[in-house]
Amino acid sequence: MKKYFYGIFMFSLLLACNAQHETKDAASSPAAKPQGIQDVDVAAFKAKMQEENVVLLDVRTPKEVAAGKIEGALEIDVLAADFEAKIQNLEKDKTYLVYCKAGSRSARACKAMEKAGFQDLYNLKGGYTAWNSKD
Repeated sequence: MKKYFYGIFMFSLLLACNAQHETKDAASSPAAKPQGIQDVDVAAFKAKMQEENVVLLDVRTPKEVAAGKIEGALEIDVLAADFEAKIQNLEKDKTYLVYCKAGSRSARACKAMEKAGFQDLYNLKGGYTAWNSKD
């Protein structure tokens, strides 16, 4: 009886180790795409803008946007009551580059988007202010 339980224990241990090894390999693979929210600087943000399947999202207020924005950005005010309803209309399989004035509201927007099922989110550290200071 002891041999039977020992055999089951060893088999379970082997399966657990193998599953853990496969997970590590997939995560460390160069083809593995980062998931979730990443805070990036202006250079990385600009590089991401050149990739396929990317949506630039400005989450500032209409007044802030009127003073200037990054060309091609979709505008959805994170402070608006309908923000969460509006993001539901976006395609969840795209990469979203999100910015606000300084980076705090875009981080908040990214968290709401992640909660809504978006998986590939990039928050511009320093926001539009950082974007303008690098030009």
